[in-house]
Amino acid sequence: MAKRISAVTHITRGDVLDDLGFSRSEATALKFKADLLDALRAEIERRNYTQRQLVEILDEHQPAVSNLILGKINQVSIEKLLRYSDRLGMRARLKVLPALRAVNAA
Repeated sequence: MAKRISAVTHITRGDVLDDLGFSRSEATALKFKADLLDALRAEIERRNYTQRQLVEILDEHQPAVSNLILGKINQVSIEKLLRYSDRLGMRARLKVLPALRAVNAA
């Protein structure tokens, strides 16, 4: 019988990517990529596309379409996700905000 742990084993600083050791720029890129991938998958589901249809629409090989459907984020680049969004008639927008405080404040 497995032991159950009832105590808190890890306290996060608020962002799991920070806790995993990613730099701020790496974490930002991963979050953007994940948001884009989620939006694509939601649109594909909404339109009820099959993998075969997506191969044609996205002009992509079946294994790449399968990776997209399965959400394998490490198998696809941001650029490719943007191209897919364009082929699906979607528009992507990136908003860059100023830092909350100066990084090199004097």
